[in-house]
Amino acid sequence: MQKKESLAQAGYEKMKEELPEAAKMLDDESRHEKEYNEFSKDCVFFAFSNKQFEEGMEKLGLKPDETDKIYSIGHGGFILRTKSKEQNEMFLRFIKEHQQAIDNDTDGSGYIKEMFEYEMGNHEFGYTGDITDTLEALSLTMEEIRASETLSAGYALAYESYRKHYCED
Repeated sequence: MQKKESLAQAGYEKMKEELPEAAKMLDDESRHEKEYNEFSKDCVFFAFSNKQFEEGMEKLGLKPDETDKIYSIGHGGFILRTKSKEQNEMFLRFIKEHQQAIDNDTDGSGYIKEMFEYEMGNHEFGYTGDITDTLEALSLTMEEIRASETLSAGYALAYESYRKHYCED
C-alpha cells in the first residue's frame, strides 16, 4: 500500500511540474472538499427515509419535530439554520476563488482548459459527446463560452484533447 501511495505522490509531483494549472485545480477541489466535509460533519445530514431523518436530527442534537431549526438544502440534505449563512459564505468564497483562477488564465490554455477537461471526464463527455452535464457542473452556457475569448479557447483545447483521445486510433 505504501509503495502505491509513493507512486501516486511521485505522479502527482510530476504533474505539478508539467501541468501546474491542473495541479492547482485539483488542489483547490481537494481543499474545498476537505473544508466542506469538516464544516458539515456536525451540522448537515442527508435522509431518504423517515428513519434516516430521525437519525440525522439526533446527530444534530434535535428532536424529529424540531424542523424549525433546520433548512432543506435539496437532494435529501438538511442543515442547521444557525449554520446556513456560514455555508453560503463558504460556497461564495469557493466560487470567487474559481472565478479568480479563470480570470488569471489570460489565453484559456491553463486553468480553463484543465477545468473543462476535468469536468468532461467527470461527465463522460468522451463517451457521450454530450456537453450538457459538463456545462451544468461549471454553471456555464455555450452562449457564455462563445462570448468569452478565453473560455472559447480553453473549451476548444479541451474538446480537441478529447477528440484526439476518443476518436483517433
